[in-house]
Amino acid sequence: MAKEKGRNRVQVYHVDDSELSLRFGEMAWVQRLHIALEEDRFCLYAQEIAPLGTTDAGTGHIEILLRLHDEAGRIILPNSFIPAAERYGLMTSLDRWVVENVFKIIARCMHERPGRPMAMCAINLSGITIGDDDFLGFLRQKFDTYNIPPEMICFEITETSAIANLGSAIRFINELKALGCHFSLDDFCAGMSSFAYLKHLPVDFLKIDGSFVKDMLDDPINRAMVEVINHIGHVMGKRTIAEFVETPQIEQALLEIGVDYAQGYLIERPQLFTFDSLQCRPERPQPLLFKAPGTFR
Repeated sequence: MAKEKGRNRVQVYHVDDSELSLRFGEMAWVQRLHIALEEDRFCLYAQEIAPLGTTDAGTGHIEILLRLHDEAGRIILPNSFIPAAERYGLMTSLDRWVVENVFKIIARCMHERPGRPMAMCAINLSGITIGDDDFLGFLRQKFDTYNIPPEMICFEITETSAIANLGSAIRFINELKALGCHFSLDDFCAGMSSFAYLKHLPVDFLKIDGSFVKDMLDDPINRAMVEVINHIGHVMGKRTIAEFVETPQIEQALLEIGVDYAQGYLIERPQLFTFDSLQCRPERPQPLLFKAPGTFR
């Protein structure tokens, strides 16, 4: 712990040291994750990202979500094991597993259901993976192996990881956009320097951080943040996605503001990723639009 916090430090041991307990827990996860990868105990879920209104936002797409079957067969959500994977260098292995298995399912669906329109798949990548030069070669190989159209894939990277590895992120994005892939910037405005860096990141979508969206009806500052992010995103030619859309009232407010897409329990709860997940969804009935004063569009 002393080494982790910096030089010239002493960490006094206490039996109830919460930081130490957290590290012990993460170290235990490392072995569990290695075994889970060997035994192929991960699984994929999908959640719809639906277009709002009758704009030219296009059809919806789905976000691919990672889950783990633990030793007892229970489903474990990623917030339980991702911190350990990030700290101890396992994220690239997890990202490779996700890409490989998403591509397998897409390839099988294309073979068994030829000619049917398919949804774009958003795959989350860690900051460590973005900076891994070998991962680009891995992706190119998998696109060739499974014959996946690159325009079917949207890679999601978090704002924090993009800014922390700005040069690598820009190179990574440009390389894959040249193939035809799309990019989404996740958790936008959760950091401190969002707008300054956004000009340099050639992403296609901005995901408005859910912490602003979920309370926007009760907190005028949060609503103003959603409006500003949406407006600046559109000025820069990017499409916007609101997370944590859980009530019809929030959906209505987002429609008034002009946000392009919505994601959350109101739209769809995460479902096991199957062929049916890949089929383009029928258009959802949209709420009636009542234009509110003071919005940007």
